[in-house]
Amino acid sequence: MSAPVVPSPPPDLLAVRVQDPYPYFAWLRRHAPAHPDRRDGRPTVWQISRYADVRALLADGRLSKDPSRVPGYVPGPAGLNRHLVHADPPDHTRLRTLVNAAFVPRRIASLEPFISDTANRLLDRIEQHTHVDVIAAFAAPLTFRMICAILGVPEELDNAATRDTLMATIDPASGRDPARVERDLHALLDSLIADKRAGGERSGVDLLGALVQASDDSGAMSEEELRSTAYLLLLVGHDTTMNLIGNGMLALLRNPGQAARLTGPGAGSGLVTTAVEELLRYDSPVRDATFRCAAEPVSLHGQLIGEGDIVSLLIGSANRDEARFPDADRLDVGRTPNDHLAFGYGPHFCIGAALARLEGAVAFPLLLERLGPVGLAKPADELPWRPARVMRGLAALPVVRN
Repeated sequence: MSAPVVPSPPPDLLAVRVQDPYPYFAWLRRHAPAHPDRRDGRPTVWQISRYADVRALLADGRLSKDPSRVPGYVPGPAGLNRHLVHADPPDHTRLRTLVNAAFVPRRIASLEPFISDTANRLLDRIEQHTHVDVIAAFAAPLTFRMICAILGVPEELDNAATRDTLMATIDPASGRDPARVERDLHALLDSLIADKRAGGERSGVDLLGALVQASDDSGAMSEEELRSTAYLLLLVGHDTTMNLIGNGMLALLRNPGQAARLTGPGAGSGLVTTAVEELLRYDSPVRDATFRCAAEPVSLHGQLIGEGDIVSLLIGSANRDEARFPDADRLDVGRTPNDHLAFGYGPHFCIGAALARLEGAVAFPLLLERLGPVGLAKPADELPWRPARVMRGLAALPVVRN
């Protein structure tokens, strides 16, 4: 029996997919829940859009995280891809175990005073201005400061120049020479690791120091794995939560009634907790799950996903699936239950989920309270979105304080 004919997505939906992917996702869920993107000279990429399918496949052992299974596929900067996101068991288990201790909920909860203090210091500066870019002035420095603190990055490297080098590795619109970016990034990571080996401040106590120690004392990590893991944690620990704050603030600004619920007399820690979960669902900071390919053939909706095909699990689409979330396109900060997939599911569930949730729970109430009445400085459909491969995040969120 031949495979069913898969319809082609309307060009108008494809044209605005970076700016607003949700109409395209809705079309996929209705018409092509397992959609193959076939292009000459490239591996087939299957876009999986329904919640039930995405959730099941996130934990399906038939899908591999190893990019080497796809000849010619380049997952990221050269020499920085041997980390837990690109590993199957037993390597994934080994690497995750080494990193996990730094992200246990109890340890993350102890960071709340530091997060609040850092956020308030940033807002002290913002209060002097009428026009503010929430990303540049708040979300980016806050989230980078937090992951730098966990890793033990020296204070002199916790700056915009370091962030720019890091973000240029995933931003094709950065305008920077890719070869120069890779050289700068390798030099940065090598200097961080050398600092720990030289007994830099908190070495052996912070996460990067502990990883260097594990690598040197027991050979638990290779040098490439150590460098790759440092890159991964710096990037993902910063980018995803920056996107959560930016996307979430935009959603609240576009839904002032929902924002008012977080500042009104009924607001409390319980509502803030559900609001963070809803903002994660409504405009997920991770649009597509990280790399997966079929280690063996997989049948889905009458289609056969071939061995070696890439499988793109559309988290942003799954989190707007009407079959799972009633009135899925409506923001409801009190929504419960809310079994979104913003942090993934299964063995690769996001290791930094507790940190992202805590940063969001601190950031949103403070922003709404201390910025006061604000509005977008330009129409929402003119806001710049970064055309990243996996993430969904604003390049800027300019607002005007009233």
